[in-house]
Amino acid sequence: MRTILPLFIAVTLFFSANAQDRSYKTEENIQYVEKPVSDYQKAQCKLDVHYPTSGDVMPIVLWFHGGGLTGGQKEIPAFLKSKGFVVIGVGYRFSPQVKVEEIIQDAAKAVSYTLKNAEKYRGDKRKVFISGHSAGGYLALMLGLNKLYLQEEGIDANTLKGIIPFSGQAVTHFTARKEKGIDEKQATIDELSPIFWVRRDAAPIVLLTGDREKEMLGRYEENAYLKRMLLIVGHPDVKLMEFDGYGHDMVYPGLPVLVDEMHRLSKVK
Repeated sequence: MRTILPLFIAVTLFFSANAQDRSYKTEENIQYVEKPVSDYQKAQCKLDVHYPTSGDVMPIVLWFHGGGLTGGQKEIPAFLKSKGFVVIGVGYRFSPQVKVEEIIQDAAKAVSYTLKNAEKYRGDKRKVFISGHSAGGYLALMLGLNKLYLQEEGIDANTLKGIIPFSGQAVTHFTARKEKGIDEKQATIDELSPIFWVRRDAAPIVLLTGDREKEMLGRYEENAYLKRMLLIVGHPDVKLMEFDGYGHDMVYPGLPVLVDEMHRLSKVK
């Protein structure tokens, strides 16, 4: 499905007009690993939480930042604030200081912290979404499709309400390939690839990418292949949206769609 700017404008106006009238607060630099294994993990594994100060519980979205798994910083996208969600910006360790598998484990611990503390932030732990851009989208896909990472934290990945990555890598991440001496242009599918773990019972998935002619390294095609394989195994709720005219940096038009899809999926029992 190709998505263009008029949709972005329409969705933005709709949710701006319908945002819930309540106050919000942001807490920063919360340590989410109970027993850090190093000073580096203690420093990196922190999160920020934007949450309502009153009212009923709200759906939760964890946002994993991009940066190729080698850099970047935690963030709460401004557009997501005060939209009727608890929004969590997650920081994590980077390669080459740690392996990619350890980074995914950090992301799983952030989900665990969120579920354990959902009530504190007026979050509905029955409605948890995972999202993020680029490397962050890859982390969201790995957590949602390979059940082992969340299982290690005592969480069933199938209980997630939705997985909504922005231009996430669907084959083995190029940083994971680099660990094995494989070139970033040599496509690989192994245990560090979301496609490797396709299954019909995963949570609903919405794949967002930039224009196929502008995206980096075939990112649209990777997501299209992931969608096809999910459909082949019988997954009942998977979408792919491509933003015409936008390259890899397609967060700006994608955020209103993220909000729209979270509202849609929150209503699904």
